[in-house]
Amino acid sequence: MKIIIAPDSYKGSASSIEVSNAIERGIKDVFGDADIIKIPVADGGEGTVDALVLGTNGRYEEVEVIGPLGTNVLARYGILDEGIAVVEMAEASGLTLIDNEELNPLITTTYGTGQLIRAAMEKGIRKIYVGLGGSSTNDGGIGMAQALGVSFKDKYGNEVGYGGGELGKVEKINCSDIHPLLKETEIMVISDVQNPLCGINGASNIFGPQKGATKEMIEVLDNNLNHFGKKIKEYTGKDIIDIPGAGAAGGLGGGLIAFCDADIYSGIDKILDITNIDKHLEDTDLVITGEGKIDGQSIFGKVPVGVAKRAKKYNIPVIAIVGSVGEGGYKAYEHGIDGIVDIVDRPMTLEEAIDNATKLIERASANIMRIINMSKEFLK
Repeated sequence: MKIIIAPDSYKGSASSIEVSNAIERGIKDVFGDADIIKIPVADGGEGTVDALVLGTNGRYEEVEVIGPLGTNVLARYGILDEGIAVVEMAEASGLTLIDNEELNPLITTTYGTGQLIRAAMEKGIRKIYVGLGGSSTNDGGIGMAQALGVSFKDKYGNEVGYGGGELGKVEKINCSDIHPLLKETEIMVISDVQNPLCGINGASNIFGPQKGATKEMIEVLDNNLNHFGKKIKEYTGKDIIDIPGAGAAGGLGGGLIAFCDADIYSGIDKILDITNIDKHLEDTDLVITGEGKIDGQSIFGKVPVGVAKRAKKYNIPVIAIVGSVGEGGYKAYEHGIDGIVDIVDRPMTLEEAIDNATKLIERASANIMRIINMSKEFLK
């Protein structure tokens, strides 16, 4: 029996690699000779670098960069086959780098993400994927652009500072000193977010609260992004305000389009292409995927449904092992998922489920295999 394991991470409890390993252990408990291929997956957020490095036998590079609060942090990016790099903005500018009480999108910056892009280019890389999930920022990518040599001056001729609170001060943009290697480098954004830069469905209104923004802050941030978008159009000729995905990662999507000529791609589809999952699917018997919570949003670019759509091209059954099933989760049955298995097998607190996630995943995987084994015997 050949089985592909291709899950997302369980946010806050297990990485996609840890989930894959737990599922594998469960399979081996029942089918010790199973042919297993692990393809940990991500959708552009946390775990994107790990998923792609593992999926392509790549390697890591570590760089000291400026973190979201302006202090130095160590961040990794991946170098894949054929001189391709993957940068995960969460590594340099992510929510996990900040304590909850310090969250403040008025001051958090994407400068470190720009430094990772620069480091990859100076390493000789000319094709860079940038994953946009898990951001702590709402700065429209101004920090990223500053790290790459773009200048943003206020009305007094001073360079503006870090964070979304500074965008309203921008009066002049000068790209004359932008890093020369950008002209030779293809930047591809991986994101499952289709929100515009600003407005009711923009970066600030939709994602600001999870980054610590109050109602008053959201209004300031949204107005600042709108002002910034207009200045970008004035000085670069690029109108990014209403581009789907420009609002990803607090507007970093728009900044990458404006200053790096980036193209935005669906996170899960692009990652499945890079890992060449279709090649492995051709002679597979079963696919096991999963995520922390499957709900009504899972049909819109999330990992389990993205994996299932690929598997269905080959008529392969797909089972999703999930931490929980939220409202609308069973809609996934209409989009290629054949079975959904919740890992919580008895009454327990959320904290207990998180602490024991890999054990519960392994147990759920083994139970699935026992049912499959029993079915094989019963159907003889």
